[in-house]
Amino acid sequence: MENDNGDASPGGNSVVSLADAFRVWLKIGLLSFGGPAGQIALMHRLLVDEKKWISEGRFLHALNYCMLLPGPEAQQLAVYVGWLLHRTLGGLIAGILFVLPGAVVILILSVLYAGFRDLSFVQALFFGIKAAVLAVVVQAVLRIGQRALKNAFMVTIAGLAFVGIFFFAAPFPVIVILAALAGFAAQKLRPSLIPAGAGQHGPDGAEEEKIEAPPHTRPSTTRSIKIIAICGVLWFTPIIALAMLFGPANVYTQESLFFSKMAVVTFGGAYAVLAYVAQQAVSTYGWLAPGEMLDGLGMAETTPGPLIMVVQFVGFMGAYRNPGMLDPMLAGVLGAALTTWVTFVPCFLWIFLGGPYIEALRGNKALSAALGAVTAAVVGVILNLAIWFALHVLFGKIDIMHLGLLGLQIPVWATLAIGALVLAAGATIAVLRFGVPMIPTLAVSAVAGIAIFYAGTMG
Repeated sequence: MENDNGDASPGGNSVVSLADAFRVWLKIGLLSFGGPAGQIALMHRLLVDEKKWISEGRFLHALNYCMLLPGPEAQQLAVYVGWLLHRTLGGLIAGILFVLPGAVVILILSVLYAGFRDLSFVQALFFGIKAAVLAVVVQAVLRIGQRALKNAFMVTIAGLAFVGIFFFAAPFPVIVILAALAGFAAQKLRPSLIPAGAGQHGPDGAEEEKIEAPPHTRPSTTRSIKIIAICGVLWFTPIIALAMLFGPANVYTQESLFFSKMAVVTFGGAYAVLAYVAQQAVSTYGWLAPGEMLDGLGMAETTPGPLIMVVQFVGFMGAYRNPGMLDPMLAGVLGAALTTWVTFVPCFLWIFLGGPYIEALRGNKALSAALGAVTAAVVGVILNLAIWFALHVLFGKIDIMHLGLLGLQIPVWATLAIGALVLAAGATIAVLRFGVPMIPTLAVSAVAGIAIFYAGTMG
């Protein structure tokens, strides 16, 4: 539903102004640590639990779609919700603000890395924050699981999804498609397996279906053609122009083509293609020296924004090492900007093009069981991401891979791991047991983390 100003509340309890949404999307962009699990948890907490701008079911419905898309699912979820609330402008604001803070930080770190190669202060700054984000991730898994896993069948689907991805590295889309088929089959063969309300939109789902869909969420062939044309021009014009001006062998042409291809095939998250990106960047193009991909990955993991932002570091270093007639630093900045552009423009295309058709499916009762099963599978996927993030916070970020960069020894690493465990436990207790707000929890953890980091590395 919309008011006279175009502000909307899709399944939530209040009308949302664009100014309020801008402030919240900026907050999400600044605090979007923890990879997909942390970012989805943050949006769920702010948009569903605290602000109540979108219903639980609407949020999960959007998430189910985004999990099937190539590219960063959390950033695309932000675009989707922003589009629901405030049309195309809202989607642009949400998607850009989700990426912009991390892009700026990684660009600064790339400049420092190219010039000084000292990133230890970044480790100290984000050491405590990442431990606190773990509490937000745990809270989201518990809340979403509590609402989505209503019987043994749904719990089984979530468990199988977790086993498939954690132990066998099954791709996200395959897991979600299999879950949808299982839900659909169960509805046809044994309807009692599907809990009441599965695939609907939370406790208020029946009321939501009575609300007429806003015009911008209705499918339109004319609108779809316009979106394809506009996004296609934005995506491919820089590539064509660079190829015509500088030729196919120029570093900017190569980067724009290579990372455009990556934007189309990155199903299952950034880790699904990072090994290939690293191999191509080192062996084929010579953009990175061996081992530098790990340093760039460390930047992306410790800063806000999607993990795929590591490609910005690759784009920077590739242009920095092949500057042509430009200053190397300026060339690097241009390479980073170009790489980010061709990586994220497709994300907006997928949402603006597919969103109306996905919204139209919400009222199709034949798909309710399939969507309910998908939601259960997504809980298993998020649980996998949460465990991965927890292991990375406690034992992985300051790990053997990064000891050389920081000059740390094993006893120091063990001290930092214990410190991260204490911080994570304290933050989890503060959030779950005492309901301490997120910002104070992050602030206290950040200060404590800096102290622990330097005490451990200098002691």
